[in-house]
Parts: sequence; structure tokens; C-alpha cells
Amino acid sequence: MIHTEVRKGHLIDTDHLSVSEMEGLFERADTWRSRNRTETARAYPGRFVANLFFEPSTRTRISFEVAERRLGMEVFRLDQETSSTEKGESFYDTLRTLDSLGVEAAVIRHAGGGLLAEMAGRSPGPALINAGEGEGGHPTQALLDLYTLRRHFGHLSGLRVAIVGDIRHSRVARSNLWALKAFGARPVLSGPESMRDPRLESAAPYLSFADAIREADAVMMLRVQLERHRESLFGSAEEYRARYGLTKDRLERMRPHTVILHPAPVNRGVEIDGELVEHPRSKIFEQMENGVWVRMAVLERAMEGGV
Repeated sequence: MIHTEVRKGHLIDTDHLSVSEMEGLFERADTWRSRNRTETARAYPGRFVANLFFEPSTRTRISFEVAERRLGMEVFRLDQETSSTEKGESFYDTLRTLDSLGVEAAVIRHAGGGLLAEMAGRSPGPALINAGEGEGGHPTQALLDLYTLRRHFGHLSGLRVAIVGDIRHSRVARSNLWALKAFGARPVLSGPESMRDPRLESAAPYLSFADAIREADAVMMLRVQLERHRESLFGSAEEYRARYGLTKDRLERMRPHTVILHPAPVNRGVEIDGELVEHPRSKIFEQMENGVWVRMAVLERAMEGGV
């Protein structure tokens, strides 16, 4: 379903974007990638953006800050402790306050599902960018994943992508599924029964781990979301690795051109063996680099009202 929030440049999730919009973001990411830092710093000098991170984050927060500063933006950081929401101010009032102060975009990471969509419908304030929302979605991670695959393979249509692991708690899996299917890719899912999400069964088939990775062009290993588990979903890290971990032996059974992705941070020795993180077929650190260019494109879209 394509939503009509283009005018304000909101990025709520990948299912709010058309294929042409995503292609446009990838093209702009290519452009930013090709420019030197002096050029990019002249793009939005003196323009204000606020990063509101109400959940812990290292990579996403730093990636956005690097992207913002490369564009010459003035960056304000708010978290649970420094925000007035701690004093009882509503999230809506916080956004209205930022708008009154001249902040044009707000990058938000929040545990609550559906909050950004609600605020986008209510607030006349800053463009809202989802940097990870509860167990709902993580659109910039999905966009950088697809951008990485597109740069490597030259296309997305028809690619067989295995998404493996903690599907139930993964906002990355959801955002990737929507985007991959929009481009005509062929995603499949795999993971322990206790980590499956029945809501996604209509979007992609569940396969055994061996079947999922055997014919895949790309294998996306998901981090075990320990902080989101409210009950024990598997026996031990060793048991998980034995059944669903990407090991050197399993890598050797995959097709020779298959690449490895992971949203990071990596639980080395659990979902993927440490020696494979920097393997020649691993795109993990390339994903991190590409995240800066993609987020620059997303921020540009926010500043330009979705144009």
C-alpha cells in the first residue's frame, strides 16, 4: 500500500514509499557518495535537525549524525533523560515545540509502535524520519540493505534473499520484506519456531535453514534481539549457533556468489561466526558505510518536502 505523505518528506516505513521514490533515494545516495566533503557541507548550512533517540543506539545514531554533519546541518540531540517528555510533555507537544523553534526534521527512535504514523497525521511540524520504532519498522536500515545489494548485483528484481533468525522481534525483517517484494525480489524466511512471526507468512515462505541458504543470492543474518525477549525463546547461544548460526561449513555449502548481510551489532559466535564478519563475501561493513549515503538522501528528501 502506497501512502501519500510525500509532501512533507516523512519516512515512516518502506511500505510508505513507491519503487520510484526508493530508486530516487538510491540515485541521490550515489550522488552524495561521489561528492567530496567540502561540496556536501554547503548543502544545508544553518538548517536544523533534531535526533530524538528514546532507545539505545550506537550505529544508527552515529550514522545519522555523520550524514547530517556532512550536509552542513545543525544537529540537536535529545534522549529520554534530556527530553521534556520525561517531565510529562506529550510527544506531540515536543514536535510542535521543535517546529516553533525552526527544526525542520526529526529523526526518531522509539519503543512504541505506530507513534510516528500517528504524529505524521497530526503534526504540522518537522518531517519525521523513523530510525527504528518498536517491533514495527526500521526503514533506513532496509534502504541501505537494498542499496548495498543493488550496488553489488546491479539490480534487485529476482534476487533470492534469505532472512534468517529472530524474525518475530525484527523491525529490520519487516521493512526489508516490504521493500524487497516491491522491487520484485524473492525473499524467504528461516528461524526457530519460537521466533517466527505468523503475520509475515503471507509475505514470504518459511524454509528450513539449509533450504533457505542453499539457493540464496544473499543471506541476511538477523541479530538475536535479546533485549526484546520477554521469555526464553531458545535454549542457549550454543544451541542457536548449532541450528541457525552461519558457520564456515555452512558458508561453503552456499552458492559461490552469495553475499552475507547483517544489520549489526553482531553477536559473534551466535548468529554468525566471528571469522565470517570480515570475510570477502561479507557486506557488513559496506552496509555501514552505505548507511551514511542513504541517510543523506533521506535527510535531503525531508528538507525538500519529499521532492
